Amino acid sequence: MRILLVEDESGLREPIAAYLERQGYQVAPAASLEEAREALIEAEPDLVLLDVMLPEGVDAGFEFATELRDAGFTGPILFITARDAVEDRVAGLDLGGDDYLTKPFSMEELAARVRALLRRGGAVRRSVFERGPLKVDFAARKVFWEGREVQLSGREFALLEMLTLQPDRVYGPEEILDRLFPGADSGSKIVHVYVHHLRSKLGDEVVATVPGAGYRLGLS
Repeated sequence: MRILLVEDESGLREPIAAYLERQGYQVAPAASLEEAREALIEAEPDLVLLDVMLPEGVDAGFEFATELRDAGFTGPILFITARDAVEDRVAGLDLGGDDYLTKPFSMEELAARVRALLRRGGAVRRSVFERGPLKVDFAARKVFWEGREVQLSGREFALLEMLTLQPDRVYGPEEILDRLFPGADSGSKIVHVYVHHLRSKLGDEVVATVPGAGYRLGLS
């Protein structure tokens, strides 16, 4: 597995790269977006570890994540940053990030999150998912229902993506909350709200409720 590591602090970049390489990964380190763009072509990464604040600006990592998604990169993006405000975590996820790890962190936790993201993405990353009236274009981040494109917010798309990547799996509200809405203070209620949003935009059958367990994709 190949990892693109974008981190401008050499005191952190070098230890992370060395640790992940000992775990068996191929790591392409970059200290700036210019280096990251060059490494991206050669490395063809399966996962991107991305600092938010880079020499190009305080939100350069967020901007690069958008650039990656617009270019069709569908692999996991894990933000690593000292910015721990809820609005920063939400912004990162809405821009196409898959996880958000705040500094300081342990190498063991970083490696565990990398493994989890690669497990989640590697087996099911595909360009398009189709089932019944639903079509999801992951690369373009577009959703179609009965042939008509439907506009979803970043978090609505993230919830639908989770359900379609493992369409037969049941997700508990707490797991969805932990993955998609870190720091939310409204508990699992926010999960119910976004399930309602998907149903209202795509059809009631798109998300099935499994009593006492949670939710799964409702199409067969």
